[in-house]
Amino acid sequence: MKSIAFFTNKGGVGKTTLTCNLAAYLSEVDRKKILLVDADPQTNATQYMFKDSVLKEIYDKKSAFTIYSMARPLSQGKGFSADNEFRNSTNFKVDVLLGDPRLALIEDTLASDWNSGGVRGVRTTYMFREFLTKCNEYDYVFFDMGPSLGSINRAVLIACDYFVLPLSMDIFSIRATENISTWLREWRRRLDLQLKGLPDASETEIDDLEFRLRLLGYVNQQYTAKRDATGERRAVKAYEKIMSQVPQAIEKTLIQDQLEPQGLEYLLGSIPNLHSLIPMSQNSRKPVFDLKAADGIVGAHFMKVKESFEIFEGIADKFNYNLGVLNDQVA
Repeated sequence: MKSIAFFTNKGGVGKTTLTCNLAAYLSEVDRKKILLVDADPQTNATQYMFKDSVLKEIYDKKSAFTIYSMARPLSQGKGFSADNEFRNSTNFKVDVLLGDPRLALIEDTLASDWNSGGVRGVRTTYMFREFLTKCNEYDYVFFDMGPSLGSINRAVLIACDYFVLPLSMDIFSIRATENISTWLREWRRRLDLQLKGLPDASETEIDDLEFRLRLLGYVNQQYTAKRDATGERRAVKAYEKIMSQVPQAIEKTLIQDQLEPQGLEYLLGSIPNLHSLIPMSQNSRKPVFDLKAADGIVGAHFMKVKESFEIFEGIADKFNYNLGVLNDQVA
């Protein structure tokens, strides 16, 4: 099992759309068994993948088992959640730990424990790492996250093996890579100090305390593209200029702290603006590449749906390739 966080320190970049559709493609086409954890208190992934009846359980009845149900016992000092429940998304063909707005309520607890350190501080910080030990039946566990650099996201990133960076093609996303790099280094420094200060690490009941988060790759998103004379889809000039700055920005920030194995392709792919396909996908609660006439697809939209399949196919291929390269390096 490999755990992958989808994260960037900027909102509105299409992160949830990427996470859910890539998970659906890997499950449907590559036959991977995937758990998607909605770790964003805004619950966008859950709203995207489930019908209103499930959302009613979360928001109105508060009867569904959610990420808050999993996290709450630890935040109350009762220990880690013993039994977790996942909900299958029929259309996306993945299991989901449902999101919950109440997850935001434990932000302060995680922040306070992080600052206090000690056994409790490490236990709460490694909450999601301990959760992952119960997910070995899956090939991949994906975390959909909000854009903050707060304590919930810190706990997710400390838990994960890798992260994927979704980038909208604007100067603000490029600048965000520097913020992420700075905070990751600081978190790692603080975590090392906390672990060294423990009199007995076994008291944390966490067997694996290694910080191993690495960049798996990035995806360029939300830009306007046109076909050139050869039929290749290319970003229009204004976006192309920003896109050309991304590799250097990634190299100077997120890659400099990790040993790059030979042959790793950090650019996983590019997703141009898919326009009306996105609201159609959201309304039907289906992956973009699975949309049909019954979902409102007409005329030229059919070609766009086909193109979206090819886009996610390319991203999935590089995603799997990079995981293979990194796994070989670890081995």
